[in-house]
Amino acid sequence: MPVVGFLNTASQGPFANLLQAFRGGLAEAGYVEGRNVLIEYRWAEGRHDRLPELVADLMRRRVSVIAATGGSPAALAAKAATSAIPIVFQTGVDPVEIGLVPSLNRPGGNITGATMLSDELGSKRVELLHELVPGATLIGALLNPTGAGAPRLTRDLLAAANSLGLRVEIVKAGSDREFEPAFAEFLRLRVGALLIAGDPLFNGRSEQIAELTVRHKIPSIYQFREFAAAGGLMSYGGSITDAYRQAGVYTGRILSGDKPADLPVQQSTKVELFINLKTAKALGITIPLPLLGRADEVIE
Repeated sequence: MPVVGFLNTASQGPFANLLQAFRGGLAEAGYVEGRNVLIEYRWAEGRHDRLPELVADLMRRRVSVIAATGGSPAALAAKAATSAIPIVFQTGVDPVEIGLVPSLNRPGGNITGATMLSDELGSKRVELLHELVPGATLIGALLNPTGAGAPRLTRDLLAAANSLGLRVEIVKAGSDREFEPAFAEFLRLRVGALLIAGDPLFNGRSEQIAELTVRHKIPSIYQFREFAAAGGLMSYGGSITDAYRQAGVYTGRILSGDKPADLPVQQSTKVELFINLKTAKALGITIPLPLLGRADEVIE
């Protein structure tokens, strides 16, 4: 049976539903794990410095395709390691901008994949946060300074806040050990609301970050459902499950003989809004009915 190397920047626990979406995409392409394809899993556990060795391990395993998921760090590590083994990536940043492919329509070489809306929605998240907490004139932003999209996120966030007459205080956290100090700083600054910038590190720690926002009673927004489901107030972003499904489809098509160079990068345009009504009530926030009506899911 062919073997797929599944490489991810995070840990397996929070990504069970995304694995299911990836396997679902494989099944759409005619491949079922254990029946006609094997999958070797490698998890970086949030330590991006481990990615090169994990890729090398998959190469020694002679995998047929590397599915580099969990954001751009895994994709860049895979691309740096091999120009022979096909690579399918999943990321929320522009793959042309960070050098993964020269063109979305003609990716060329041995790599293609799926993207979702992420950084582009930062200004909309600011607007949603302002709509829910109009009295908050000082907005905090949690940012990973080593993230590929950090410069753009900073520019977009400041521009969006300025257009609404808001002030922004950016606090940086490049590891989970820095989360507690970051929230202590938000409390010191007395921010009225918090925007958590999209980043692979934060994706894998969404439950931990949600718990911190609940404990410190800070109305917050992130990009994925897992954050709202864990107690965060709200999430708004591109559908990561759809991007994983598309990555699974492409992995299966490559196993069937398609070449990455001939598969245009797929762009998932699906956007999802999740609101935790229980958290809103605990914070004394009334959700406007039109906003509730637009939500894909209201968590009670």
